Amino acid sequence: MPTAEPVERLLAKLSPREKVGQLNQRLYGWQAVERAPRGGFRLTDLARAELDRWGGLGALYGVFRADAWSGRTWADGIRPEERAEVAALVQDEVARAGGHRIGVLLSEEAPHGHQALGGTLLPTNLAVAAGWDPDLLAEAASAVAAELAASGVHLALVSALDLLRDPRWGRAEECFGEDPLLAAELTRALVIGMQGADRGAVGRGGVAIVLKHLAAQGEAVGGRNGQSAVIGPRDLRELHLPAARAAVEAGALGFMAAYNDIDGVPCCANRDLLTGFLRDECGFDGIVMADGLAVDRLTAMTGDAAGAAVAALEAGVDLSLWDESFALLEEAALADPRVAELVDAACRRVLTLKHRAGLLGDAAGEAAPGARREALTPTVQREALALAGRTADRLSRRLARQSLVLLHNAGDLLPLEARSLAKVVLTGPNARDVTALLGDYVPPLPPGSAAGLDLALRQALPDAEVVCPPGVPTAADLSGADLVILALGGTSHRTYAEEFAANGAIAGQAATATAGEGVDLAGLALPGDQDDLVAAVRARAGCPVVAVVVAGRPHVLTGVLAHSDALLWAGYPGPHGAHAIIDALLGGYEPVGRLAFTAPAHPGAVPVRHNDRHPAGGVYQDAPDPVLFPFGHGLRYRPVHFDRLTAEADAETVRVSVEVANPGGAAAEVVVPLFGRRTGGRVLPRLRELLAFRRVTVPAGARTAVVWDLPAARCFAEDAADRARTDLYVADLHETIRPAVHSPGPADPLPDSEES
Repeated sequence: MPTAEPVERLLAKLSPREKVGQLNQRLYGWQAVERAPRGGFRLTDLARAELDRWGGLGALYGVFRADAWSGRTWADGIRPEERAEVAALVQDEVARAGGHRIGVLLSEEAPHGHQALGGTLLPTNLAVAAGWDPDLLAEAASAVAAELAASGVHLALVSALDLLRDPRWGRAEECFGEDPLLAAELTRALVIGMQGADRGAVGRGGVAIVLKHLAAQGEAVGGRNGQSAVIGPRDLRELHLPAARAAVEAGALGFMAAYNDIDGVPCCANRDLLTGFLRDECGFDGIVMADGLAVDRLTAMTGDAAGAAVAALEAGVDLSLWDESFALLEEAALADPRVAELVDAACRRVLTLKHRAGLLGDAAGEAAPGARREALTPTVQREALALAGRTADRLSRRLARQSLVLLHNAGDLLPLEARSLAKVVLTGPNARDVTALLGDYVPPLPPGSAAGLDLALRQALPDAEVVCPPGVPTAADLSGADLVILALGGTSHRTYAEEFAANGAIAGQAATATAGEGVDLAGLALPGDQDDLVAAVRARAGCPVVAVVVAGRPHVLTGVLAHSDALLWAGYPGPHGAHAIIDALLGGYEPVGRLAFTAPAHPGAVPVRHNDRHPAGGVYQDAPDPVLFPFGHGLRYRPVHFDRLTAEADAETVRVSVEVANPGGAAAEVVVPLFGRRTGGRVLPRLRELLAFRRVTVPAGARTAVVWDLPAARCFAEDAADRARTDLYVADLHETIRPAVHSPGPADPLPDSEES
């Protein structure tokens, strides 16, 4: 982190109230700024009262947020070209509110693109994970960060740490799947993309990242959002903490503590997690932010708000989010020197991040808060936003293509031949719905900026008759059809008429959403009567049936598989999703994605994961085979072949090599996962674990060797010693390895039994 001298100099000047003010983020940002009667913008009375209270602000959340919860639309929200003006206004007002010229950290939601008017959207995490391409995600994250930086934003709140351990959880779409290694590598890519290598982009075209949510929120009982994670310390470490560790290694500057408790201890009050693991063990030196109103929720444990604030502070929380209780720390610090020391430590971390972002003003010898950031003149901002937007949009299109997974393709029906399609019937709940492609945490799109499947299909088949009936197609609809496309799945779309909880989650019955925050489900069948629709279409259609599932969680697709000739999983692929789907069906490119989750065959069998310790098959009398598609499943149009799997182990490293052959006449993108089963240790082995993966391009008619040099500790069971054995798998190839045998050297002591 930057030099401590300016931070310490400033910290010594701050009053207890000013220090506590730096730890608070109580305002909803969209309520802090309003349009002035004579043009431009001004702070609201609510914001001015907060400034007067603290003599400044620690952070301000969501100034640019636009969605159903904030109520901001294109009619009354802050447009892209106005962001620099608003950011400059806020910084100037905050700096003038106190005597130290300290700026405010502007934090914004960016779980898959900036949640603001005109913000570029990426596919959701669950869709991105299906591409298994950290490098492309890093590029896209860098472009999104450039958009945020050009808008005056400092902190990007980004989902990454949750694992999809139960598909009933509504926030499954925010996960990078169910596997800790895949999630860790994609999280590492996010951090490097947004912050730059060694944090070098922060304040210079990039932003600091705050990763959500620490920890084990995806393990909540029954998939119920924010509830208890019933999990042991071993599974916590092996499954839910690798992504956080990878983020620290990549230089992450922020984490968000989750709502849930682990073994009864709320994450926001979990010192073992936030200080013991994160700071002491991993060496994290950034800030920890509480999730929205999570500190106030601690009153159920402590009995009062002041106790809740101290519990969070003691655990390692530095910055609140909308909480009232954290504002009580001034009184607690004055009464208890120990609390005062903790306030100083948290304030020091916040100020250090502000120093990195150029927000300390006079205290750091800067002309004004933000002086180290490139000047956000209107011209510079427009140019930076335009460039970043074009780049992010292009990469969003590539990510959408990578997100598609071909699950079933009977008789090699796909890819379709466009010239043979004179009439196509497109039906299902997502046939026309643009918003169903986007996922949760999205702003309203400008009119005409994204297409639905119906428009994309008509554009791709200009000479064909495209029929798009509501409900079950009639005999007349199907008469003479060459193909039926079923657009199935769900949506995370929030309407502006929705009721919301104080933290922005949907409250009560969702109007249209079947996934997203606040939309946990007890059943995993496709929403509505979609299974009946599929069966009815299969019974009536005299032509092939292709099913496309657009969804943010694993649904039970057993009936869809039985009644369709081909099945494509699309996740929430973003604004370019419709064209990506239609292009894939028509062979414009080859879908080569792989599932980042286990697809269940029966709703009562969940949760079921590829790295469980016991098999679920043959257990349930009414569902003997509970897995429909395994983690990592994905077909392709043109075959590739894997052979020559080899492995060699030495004391520290295991080198694994496999060859990928492409007999086709065009280059092939190939995702290569390496799985292992590690036995011989002191705990029950997992059924299989993802040990490594690589996405490679194999030239036409060529072979490519994929080589991994892996830490031996990753490849062998803990404490296995000479009993260790690991079975490696790539596709249908199998190889067994054992640890390297250590031969005693001249300096090595002999065992007691062999000493003379």
